[in-house]
Amino acid sequence: MPPSFSCNVGDTMTNPSQKMNLLGLSPEKMKDFFVSLGEKPFRAQQMLKWIHQTGAEDFDVMTNISKASRDKIREVACIEYPEVIYQSDSKDGTRKWVMKMHGGSAIETVYIPEGDRGTLCVSSQIGCSLDCSFCSTGKQGFNRDLTVAEIIGQVFVAAKSFDVPGEKRERKITNVVMMGMGEPLMNFDNVVDAMALMMDDNAYCLSKRRVTLSTSGVVPALYELAKVTDVSLAISLHAPNDTLRNELVPINRKYPIKELIAACQNYLSNLPDKRKITIEYTMMEDVNDSLEQAKELADVLRELPCKINLIPFNPFPASGYKRPSNNRVYRFRDFLTEQGYVVTIRSTRGDDIDAACGQLVGNVEDKTRRNERYIKLREIHEQGANPT
Repeated sequence: MPPSFSCNVGDTMTNPSQKMNLLGLSPEKMKDFFVSLGEKPFRAQQMLKWIHQTGAEDFDVMTNISKASRDKIREVACIEYPEVIYQSDSKDGTRKWVMKMHGGSAIETVYIPEGDRGTLCVSSQIGCSLDCSFCSTGKQGFNRDLTVAEIIGQVFVAAKSFDVPGEKRERKITNVVMMGMGEPLMNFDNVVDAMALMMDDNAYCLSKRRVTLSTSGVVPALYELAKVTDVSLAISLHAPNDTLRNELVPINRKYPIKELIAACQNYLSNLPDKRKITIEYTMMEDVNDSLEQAKELADVLRELPCKINLIPFNPFPASGYKRPSNNRVYRFRDFLTEQGYVVTIRSTRGDDIDAACGQLVGNVEDKTRRNERYIKLREIHEQGANPT
């Protein structure tokens, strides 16, 4: 009689009593898994298609794999994805999931439809290891990195949520952005493996132009990223000079703008095609939205092939920041456009379900004291707004 197994919520077998979660195996690791069982390497392609293209979670439905092989796989492996504890649809079609992870904490994932484009915003950490001053996610503190299964599991859950029983799966997710909770480059290996699955022909078949990693600027990791992938890149800049960026994005104190731009130039030089980096710039009233700062931004980005995405700030309690007026946003955009940049203004989507940019918070069992400090600050803010 075979031993009793429970599925390992991570990606590898950590002890003999746990099963391998096949959901989190990259194409290469899936091949290695089947070879270790004495199976042919092509079984990996079959398994990837069953899991990621059809949403299968039961080995018995995999009819092109022999029963003997399925029984062998079942003894040592499973398919386990994050538990959805909440789902909400916005009036604009945006959908948000709150997913419970091993250990009890939860993360958030958001799907944003726009015409024939469906973008999934995926989280890479529970909370965030950084603490950008204007981001609600960072105020929740940090718990841990997500495993590959937990990252790709968000794509699996989202794709499955649109399935109609008895009908062929409709491809709703056309783009994935690593812009959810967390700093992706602080969870380097797991994020790289998850993105490999997103782009694999036997999994989600997304092109390198439709998978985007957004980073606050972990410079050494950017150099390493250039060696292993060619996904699209977005930089959370938010300031045109080091003095202000040190305040808004604390990692800038370690890796200033000049070093960050050099790393971006290196990344682009390693790509096989001509591509631009997306510069994300969250605009806050009287903080970084002046015409003088637009001029600074135009100058600092002059040598970097890029497009600029302006993001009007999405308020949250006790942030200390305000959304700028439309006139200031348009003036900022118009100046950059005159300077030859392609500039877009990100429309606010899903704010009625707290799914807009910078609003994702999940339910983080904080291992820092950051959330505790933020709660105290929020209480002071609320008391000031509602004096007794």
